[in-house]
Amino acid sequence: MQILTKLNRFLERIMPLLTPGSVVIGVLSAETLQAYAFLSAWVFAFMTFSGSLGASFRDFARVLARPLPLIVNLVILHALMPVLAWVTASLFFPNELDIVTGFILAAVIPTGVSSLLWTSIYMGNMALTLSIILIDTVLSPLVVPLGLSLILGAAVQMELGEMMKGLLLMIVLPSLAGIALNQLTKGRVKTTLAPCLAPFSKLSMGVIVAINSSVVAPYISQIDGRLIGMAALVLFLSVLSYLTGWVVARIFGWKRDVIVTLTFNSGMRNIGAGTVIAIAYFPPLVALPVVLATLFQQSLAAFFGLFLRMVEKEDKHVRSEEQLPDAIGK
Repeated sequence: MQILTKLNRFLERIMPLLTPGSVVIGVLSAETLQAYAFLSAWVFAFMTFSGSLGASFRDFARVLARPLPLIVNLVILHALMPVLAWVTASLFFPNELDIVTGFILAAVIPTGVSSLLWTSIYMGNMALTLSIILIDTVLSPLVVPLGLSLILGAAVQMELGEMMKGLLLMIVLPSLAGIALNQLTKGRVKTTLAPCLAPFSKLSMGVIVAINSSVVAPYISQIDGRLIGMAALVLFLSVLSYLTGWVVARIFGWKRDVIVTLTFNSGMRNIGAGTVIAIAYFPPLVALPVVLATLFQQSLAAFFGLFLRMVEKEDKHVRSEEQLPDAIGK
């Protein structure tokens, strides 16, 4: 148990390097790893199950009593950012329908389970984070195909029924199984099984990214202007996602823990799910923007964690200066 705990802490520290490193491994070992592409969905189902062991229906019910932050986060994830991704990708890649589809897919997929890690590190609202992940996960078989269909229309041929079935088996059912197990054991599984599976879950993300990167290796191995432009646009949209969550939460005047939660859950995406969907239901080029997102997502999460702390210190400094005249007057 202690060995697994130490391994998990080590993996948490290197998360900003784990996924980009997995992309490099996937590209360098493309011929070997491509044969294991069929395993991606199964590995991802395990990762989803493991990540759901800490959730409970009670936390979910508590958040539903005040659902506005949850609703706002879902609007950012599945309305605002997909439309922005479509507009910007269409502007810079007007004749590249597969690339535009990839950018939309990267934006419309559910929030990332790893947002739990970053929310806990920076003391966000864990109940809200778990509820966002749960709701987004349950809705994903409807939201992802519907979002792609509404934005792209008949321009892209999609197997909507098969995609919904795949999302149900890969995300929804494992999540519900994890939550149900937590409920049946009255939370004991959260302190027994979950810590044992945590390091393997993080390693699973690396495996998924490496396998799916191997499929798009021919596009990544040749660095040209188009690839650099795609990477730059992915980085821009990723930064914009984090900033949007932070700005909107500040506009609503929510407490610090909610601001932290919306920042991470708006910026992070379930890259594992996105790459599996792209590889399974679209041409390989569609997966390229999703794979490129893995190069930035964890590193940006670490950056925005530092950004949140810096802003918090600045806010405290401003409040103390505002209170100083009153103190002097007294």
